[in-house]
Amino acid sequence: MNKQMRNAEATKERILEAAMTEFSTYGIAGARVERIAKTAGCNKNLIYIYFESKETLFTTVLSNYLVPAYDDLVFTPDDLGGYAARVFDFSMANPALMRLLAWFSLEQKIDSPTERGSSHAAKVSALTQAQEAGRVGTALPPEFLLTIVMTLATAWTAANPFGLSLEPDAVKNHDLLKERIASVVRLISSASDLCGCGTPPAPQTSDSV
Repeated sequence: MNKQMRNAEATKERILEAAMTEFSTYGIAGARVERIAKTAGCNKNLIYIYFESKETLFTTVLSNYLVPAYDDLVFTPDDLGGYAARVFDFSMANPALMRLLAWFSLEQKIDSPTERGSSHAAKVSALTQAQEAGRVGTALPPEFLLTIVMTLATAWTAANPFGLSLEPDAVKNHDLLKERIASVVRLISSASDLCGCGTPPAPQTSDSV
């Protein structure tokens, strides 16, 4: 790699870092390319040359910070409680990324990074196989179960409006909160019948009364 290419890559990295701060603070609509350029120490036009638009820059930033999470957070369908605990640790350690996800949820005009969809589909497939093999309870469909896991694991971050607003003191005991989340996930994921009604009884005939 020659010096010019190295300089270009270094500039892109500075832009992505500056954009992460800008987007996580102001969202997509409130972010300003001028501020990103100033923070990154580059010409505003370079941002459009490298990333085409503010929306594409946002998606690139989101993907750039999510991909390591997909690599580091190993999905274990046979131990969803353990997975929830790892997601909890990661989300609590990366507040800026969680704010970015919150802004993404609010501004749905932005396309989701391809890696995010692929990762979700792979998890659903693995969870489906685990349920079919009897290793995970079948009370809930795999897509719904995975949504519950992710919601609980990130409940005390900016991506969720309830945890911090309703029970802010819970985060003071990080380990206890994590264990509670993991325990609830294990309970839900092991259930085969959450409503308690089981298989409906066969209708009685006059001979069986």
